[in-house]
Amino acid sequence: MKVMVVGSGGREHAIVKSLKKSSEIDTLYVLPGNGGMAQDAVCVPEIGAKDIDGIVAFAKENGIDFAVVAPDDPLVLGAVDALEEIGVPCFGPRKNAAIIEGSKVFSKNLMKKYNIPTAAYEVFTETDAALQYLQTAPMPAVIKADGLALGKGVIIAENLQDAQAAVKDMMDGGKFGESGRRVVIEEFLTGPEVSVLAFTDGKSMKPMVSSMDHKRAHDGDEGLNTGGMGTVAPNPYYTEEIAKVCMETIFLPTMEAMNAEGRTFKGCLYFGLMLTPKGPKVIEYNCRFGDPETQVVLPLLESDLFTVFRAVAEEKLEETEVRFADGHACCVIMASNGYPEAYKSGFAITCDDGLNAEVFYAGAKLDGEGILRTAGGRVLGVTATAEKLSDAIALAYENVEKIHFENAYCRKDIGARALAAGR
Repeated sequence: MKVMVVGSGGREHAIVKSLKKSSEIDTLYVLPGNGGMAQDAVCVPEIGAKDIDGIVAFAKENGIDFAVVAPDDPLVLGAVDALEEIGVPCFGPRKNAAIIEGSKVFSKNLMKKYNIPTAAYEVFTETDAALQYLQTAPMPAVIKADGLALGKGVIIAENLQDAQAAVKDMMDGGKFGESGRRVVIEEFLTGPEVSVLAFTDGKSMKPMVSSMDHKRAHDGDEGLNTGGMGTVAPNPYYTEEIAKVCMETIFLPTMEAMNAEGRTFKGCLYFGLMLTPKGPKVIEYNCRFGDPETQVVLPLLESDLFTVFRAVAEEKLEETEVRFADGHACCVIMASNGYPEAYKSGFAITCDDGLNAEVFYAGAKLDGEGILRTAGGRVLGVTATAEKLSDAIALAYENVEKIHFENAYCRKDIGARALAAGR
């Protein structure tokens, strides 16, 4: 079969590497892909992930049998709808279901309507009304841009001044473009954070192994929010008992709520959870695999990923096995120093012999001479698996030391919180 993956980051590289294991796939394309993926799939750099017309034309011209649309932008823009219209089956939600990530206002209102536990909130379309509300709102407060913002449209304001500045930046300053013209202001929740990705075909839901992300740029969870500086799986705070509660009060109710709204969700539904003193609550939904959560979850998957993807598309998930290894995984992101703000790119990436971990490329490109160079803030992720979490962490960092590029930076404490949990 000819299979096409849409996307260009570390998440897509992890999906590609997992799909490569399937005996059913003859040719694997990735649009646009990146230089680091070229050894695992046929990259089509001239077609961007948001070029829906180009993606459809490529699928027609190359006889694509199945497509995987991985990033949020093309999903929200309707890439799956467009591909299905020409007869290409897809893994990923249609446009009317991808709104669960495309609009935070939609997702918050959905949870409120169907009694799915989440933080208390208010929605604002006028700056003055939002600023007035903040005068009496408890601090810290969470300010969220309504639409997509590359995972950076959420500001945790510690005080009134910061909250007011965040609202003005979004609503008047155009910090996130149209995405920030409407904002959600919600209560600040406390407790351990957990990421859970789940396969769903709208009829059944099968969660993957849980994970713990590390969003802040610097050690000790300090610095600016990023797209993610590393992950470990499973998350030690996510016990079997909590998983059962989440399935009954959050996961299945969300699937059923989307069905009731006429927006059946088929694909990977991401649940960002906070385990509060009052029980698990939803922080956010994503309409796709998380990044870098995918880079620790898929290396633990023992089932054939392509078989699962097809089962979701064909609404046969209930009868399809989804099995994960009992071990642990750790992914350390190697970034360009200065990320998520200003940084320099274009440096050659070299690897020593003896790598014994997975390397998932995100911000990398091949130059005219075939040399792999840095081309983004988050350059690559190094993922190791082991029976014990401490061994997975040690192995990941051991391999980080074998990869070199000028301006390289990584956090040194990925997994430390999970180890400290002592579970």
